[in-house]
Amino acid sequence: MVKTADEVLLSGVKDVDEFFEQEKTFLIDYLNRIKDSTAKADKMTRSNKNVAEDYIHISACFSSLSADETSALSKYLLKLSELFEKLRKIDGRVASDEDLKLSELLRYYMRDLQAGKDLLYRRARALVDFENSNKALDKARLKSKDVKQAEIQQQVSCQKFEKISESAKQELTSFKGRRVAAFRKNFIEMTELEIKHAKNKLSLLQSCIEIMKK
Repeated sequence: MVKTADEVLLSGVKDVDEFFEQEKTFLIDYLNRIKDSTAKADKMTRSNKNVAEDYIHISACFSSLSADETSALSKYLLKLSELFEKLRKIDGRVASDEDLKLSELLRYYMRDLQAGKDLLYRRARALVDFENSNKALDKARLKSKDVKQAEIQQQVSCQKFEKISESAKQELTSFKGRRVAAFRKNFIEMTELEIKHAKNKLSLLQSCIEIMKK
């Protein structure tokens, strides 16, 4: 609870560095959007899985009707049963691809964004410690007491803050590049798979229609 309380307090502190202030605002907003997108992507994937499962029942119904039918209609019912079974497999692949290429990507970056927020928290904590050490040094000099110790603590706090600021800036800049590349790659791959599955479904439907015409 102590860290959580610190995070609440530090989140309201404006950063002295404009880069980190912008990153903090961006990460908070982006994380909320990623969470919302993840929930919607999961809902879409579940819907496609449900459609695939519904095709099982439809296929079974046509198969049952075909078995009970003694006229020429039987073969058409059987073809419809086969059609929906094939459609089930395609929609099942669609759901799996969406989960792998979209939902998993969003879940990964939801965790990565949280890591980014934690990084900014550690830097903000180091900044507060550095500012407090400056105040302690001023008080020590004013009282002419424990000045050397206060100077050492101030130097340690300064070095820690500068080190974490440098590494944080590199990591956040790298994160942006990785994120853009990953989203671009997965979106392109998912789109190509969606087109492939759509073409396969269209081909199946056209073939079934041609059979029905005979």
